[in-house]
Amino acid sequence: MSKTVVIALALSLASLRLAAAAEGPDAPLAWQEWRAGNEITNTASLQRGARNFANYCAACHSLKYLRYSRMATDLMVPPALLKGRLMPDSATPADYYTQTSIAPADAVAWFGKEPPDLSLIARSRGPDRIYQFLKTFYVDPTRPNRTNNLVVNNPAMPAVLSELEGVKAAVFKNEETTADGKTMVTKRFSHFETVSPGSLSPAQFDEFVRDTVNFLDYAGEPAQVERRSIGVWVVLFLLTFTWMAWLLKKEYWKDVH
Repeated sequence: MSKTVVIALALSLASLRLAAAAEGPDAPLAWQEWRAGNEITNTASLQRGARNFANYCAACHSLKYLRYSRMATDLMVPPALLKGRLMPDSATPADYYTQTSIAPADAVAWFGKEPPDLSLIARSRGPDRIYQFLKTFYVDPTRPNRTNNLVVNNPAMPAVLSELEGVKAAVFKNEETTADGKTMVTKRFSHFETVSPGSLSPAQFDEFVRDTVNFLDYAGEPAQVERRSIGVWVVLFLLTFTWMAWLLKKEYWKDVH
């Protein structure tokens, strides 16, 4: 075995040891690196996400730029299922997804503010941020709703998915930093501890959140899949037109010296 190969193997083993040490039990949970991994072309995921939104989000939140009929067409939802499971009895397929079961005054009294419309939440905040938000609720006895969140501190929204994920507590560790001769102690998040399990396993809950975020991404721009497919043909046309224009220019200028 050559010396170069031996050195390469030694460096690889060293990097593996460092990675294992960084991911050890004492390493802080890197929740900021969680990614939703959206697949906007995955119709089955979008269908599950629409179901999740109808069951856990639609009571408070609306999608005022999305029609029920458009959603049913894009997600291939049968009319009977749309009317029976995804749409209020008083709504019609041509209506926008705006009917919620909570009155604005009650929402302000219970949560301190009216729940926002989520039509453009994925476009304004990004799917990854929504995914992280839904997975980082924890128990906080000092809050009126006894919950808090790592992404949004002191959110008005309670942990509505706790029955699925379970209840968990956040563990913080004190860190000392010295600046200008002064020592300051700051709290740094370490990891979560399960207080009581939910009805779903961690893998099942991850899939639940990903499907929900995927649906919200779709709701922000229902035509995005079609737009992207058309965009490919537009780019190909422009490239072909550019090539033909270059050939034409070459023909016109061939006798110019």
